[in-house]
Amino acid sequence: MTVRHLQAVLALLSMLLLPAMTLAAGGGDHQVDSGVILKDFVWRCINFAVLVGLLVYFVRKPIRNALQNRRAEIEKALADASAARDAAEARAKQYQEKLAKAAAEIESIYAAIRREGEVERDKILTSAREMAAKIEIEADAKAASAVARARAELRAEAARLAVQLAEELLAKNVTAADQKRLVDEYMQKVGELH
Repeated sequence: MTVRHLQAVLALLSMLLLPAMTLAAGGGDHQVDSGVILKDFVWRCINFAVLVGLLVYFVRKPIRNALQNRRAEIEKALADASAARDAAEARAKQYQEKLAKAAAEIESIYAAIRREGEVERDKILTSAREMAAKIEIEADAKAASAVARARAELRAEAARLAVQLAEELLAKNVTAADQKRLVDEYMQKVGELH
């Protein structure tokens, strides 16, 4: 028996014996022989000791087993709680790492999108400049073509007007004798060539 158990038994005995001693010391109207009281007290103490001994003998193992089982359950619950806490901390750490990776990935995707946007903007600007240059070249070509066509039309018109004016002048100034002379001269030149 440990000191702790001994203290518990003594405290229990003193609590049980204190009322008996108070009752015995009370006296009252009748006087009882002190030997009888002492004998009665001793038998009560022996009865109590036997009762406590029987209780200790029969109840000690189940109480000890129950307390040991309870201690084991508590230790197991503490171990389980510690393991659960460690697992939760590990999961939290994993989630934090995943969150950090996700944030870094989002940032890299954002940077890639920004770079792609800049590249696309540059492509669009280059394409627009090329298209503007082509349009300018095409407009210059069309303008040059229109100018050339207008010049050709002006020349043709000038030639037509010149021919018309020449015809009118010839019709006014050339007589039938002049025409005959011109035809004869032309025929003579053709004959000389052959």
